[in-house]
Amino acid sequence: MIGLRIARRYAKALLTIGREDGKAEKYKEELGGVVKLLEKQKELEMALSNPLYNAEGRKKVLQAVVGRLSLSKVMSSFLFLCFDKGRIQYLNDIYTFYEKLTDELANIVRANLVSAAELPKESIEKIQAALSKKTGKEVRMEISVDPALIGGAVTKIGDVVMDGSVRTQLMSLKESLQRSENI
Repeated sequence: MIGLRIARRYAKALLTIGREDGKAEKYKEELGGVVKLLEKQKELEMALSNPLYNAEGRKKVLQAVVGRLSLSKVMSSFLFLCFDKGRIQYLNDIYTFYEKLTDELANIVRANLVSAAELPKESIEKIQAALSKKTGKEVRMEISVDPALIGGAVTKIGDVVMDGSVRTQLMSLKESLQRSENI
């Protein structure tokens, strides 16, 4: 829980800088690139965040990473601040919050669409357009397939879940039949 508060605070601080200089999207791309690199290279992540290693050596590793990625001055300073304050292990959470904040700033909402089978592009576009109209925001969708749904689809935007799957309808019917038997 403390980690999430820290991540939110650092993400908000970075967004404040990004709004002031108009480079919020650039910082999102750079921070996302660093996070993806650390996810792929677990040894690198350990070398940066493990306090058992010498802090000076870990900082040199960070300097090498920053130099190789050719990051902006602001992002370099941000990463070194996170390192100096012992927050480098929260970069993934900071990025998650930062992405949400920049999406809000750009009037974007992210949705997850899970369908029982692969949907045609036209259907996906229609769903996306309907969600955009309903939310009043640009919708960016992540699409996946889950055959266990039997049919239909489940869409999630934030905390709102719209479940139109056959599996859920069958479960509701089953519960309804069981309740009527108990009467």
